[in-house]
Amino acid sequence: MSTRRPAGPPETAEAPGTGQRSTGLGVAGAAVTLAGVLVNGLAYVVPVLAARRLDPDALSALATALGLVAIAGVPGLGLQLAVAVHHARHGPSDTRRLTVITAAVCAGTLVAATPLLVAALDLPAVVPTLLAVTTAAVVLSSRSLGELQGSQRFLRLAVAMALLAAARYGGVILGLLLGAGLTGTLVVGAVTAALAPPVLARLARTPGRSSTTPRLTVSQVTAGCGATLAMLVVSYADLLLARQLLPPSGSGAYSVGTVLSKGALWAPQVAAVLALPRLARGDRRSRTVALAVTAGCGLVLVLASTFAGGFAFRLVGGADYTHLGRYAPLFAAVGALYAVTFVLLNDRLAAGARWAAAPLWAGTVALVTVAAVVRPRTVGGLLVAALGTAVVTTALMAVTPRRPRTPVSAPPT
Repeated sequence: MSTRRPAGPPETAEAPGTGQRSTGLGVAGAAVTLAGVLVNGLAYVVPVLAARRLDPDALSALATALGLVAIAGVPGLGLQLAVAVHHARHGPSDTRRLTVITAAVCAGTLVAATPLLVAALDLPAVVPTLLAVTTAAVVLSSRSLGELQGSQRFLRLAVAMALLAAARYGGVILGLLLGAGLTGTLVVGAVTAALAPPVLARLARTPGRSSTTPRLTVSQVTAGCGATLAMLVVSYADLLLARQLLPPSGSGAYSVGTVLSKGALWAPQVAAVLALPRLARGDRRSRTVALAVTAGCGLVLVLASTFAGGFAFRLVGGADYTHLGRYAPLFAAVGALYAVTFVLLNDRLAAGARWAAAPLWAGTVALVTVAAVVRPRTVGGLLVAALGTAVVTTALMAVTPRRPRTPVSAPPT
């Protein structure tokens, strides 16, 4: 039996006091990975099914609606990060108030923006309200995901991720299968999404909350939200610039290439998920392991795309894009670098660093500035700028100092 180090939690232990057995990292990683595949799979099924069930106008409206939920739900991802770090460092605490406030702000923003969304995006008036219900459910569920991640109950985390995906996308899929149309589909989706928070809260319930445990603060949640937003912006900035700078054929080709980038970015994210609670407890070895696993995965993907770039583009975009295979290693390298950046970002958040995402915003500004000055008109030209930005951003994340870690309160055992 291993001995627990003073600076870190037991090996992938279940929540303190639950009496459940520890779970091996391999099993935990496999479970979280499978849950992530399910989440992405269900998200992919929605547009594929919608294209066969809705007319073009309704299809475009549904895609827009789902995009609005993704944008409005970004604070939920930041909330999950903040809750996970806080739980890992201090043990169970009451985070319900901040969770409700975060969900209310996200949902309220959509409702308040109804006139603008209806006019600018040509959506039915009831749609923003339905999206607000779904968004609130996703944000409320993020608290439970954060508690499970922070307490290293990774098998339950995988189950919770799967349940949330089924609630978030399953209703939409059901509505499409029933031929409910745009509004009816979103109604069914909102109803099923609303079922998720209480189920996940029960799954994540931990006995022994202490009134003396430090409370999660607004600044911690804000830092998590800002970091999540910065990661999304810097990793999608080149795709948005392609739309503005490249001709339609080039923009379409670039969008196909970014699928490879996003695959390289998200494929190794299980390492960051498993490492975050240990990083919050000061386990530096976890940082090294997470970086090694993430970098190794990225290297494998870059090498694979070097030898099978044409096949990768054909698989993603079809035969018309096979000739772009020479760019595949560069697209994969961009994603691989940002995957490493994400691990470093989690490490900074876990350490309580001020302005944890500052290098990401600096990278975004640099890319936009270079693109505005140089104005590349080819896929290769913009891709070189994107790769350079990824290199500089990753380097800045690695070398910029962090605020000294504050003392860690050991969770009750």
